[in-house]
Amino acid sequence: MARRRQAFGEGFALFAECLLTGVWVCLAALPVVTVPAALAAASRHVAAYASGESTTLASFWADLRTALRESWRVGLAMIGAALVLLLNLVVLAQEGVPGRSGLAAATFLVAALAATVLLRAAAAWAPGERWRALFAAALGRTRDDLSGTGILLGGVAIWAVGSWALWLLVVPMSGCLVGAAVAVHRRRLAREE
Repeated sequence: MARRRQAFGEGFALFAECLLTGVWVCLAALPVVTVPAALAAASRHVAAYASGESTTLASFWADLRTALRESWRVGLAMIGAALVLLLNLVVLAQEGVPGRSGLAAATFLVAALAATVLLRAAAAWAPGERWRALFAAALGRTRDDLSGTGILLGGVAIWAVGSWALWLLVVPMSGCLVGAAVAVHRRRLAREE
């Protein structure tokens, strides 16, 4: 019974750390171009916490600065892709577009898959890693690890619907989404060993 209480306490502490990380991610991602760097720094923070390593707000900001130097181009590309998808939805909102409901669903699916790849790349980031290689590996893992992709797609869908329903949920749910990405990444690493 004592081990069960300890496991609950450890799990709840990790959940609380994910919620706190959500605050950090949202603050760091406000300029939008910093979203990949914020996700990468948050993933390193949650992974370090889950491993029992010492991690602080200062180490998060240090990782954020390092990731930002390496990822600002990724942030610009992410903004460009988001604008193209948004433009696609604006066009599909017009009357008379044939098959617009199916095309809108496909647009949302592409956006969710792109977010999944970004989360996987951020979860694997370490200082000095090249984002191009991270995205290539993340794309392969998205294709090969269907259960992990399903977990992340579900997380992205819950994040989107929860944020749409109550915008304040974007903060805690962002941390939980980072925690899910770290868990999927660590599970994949454990399987490869």
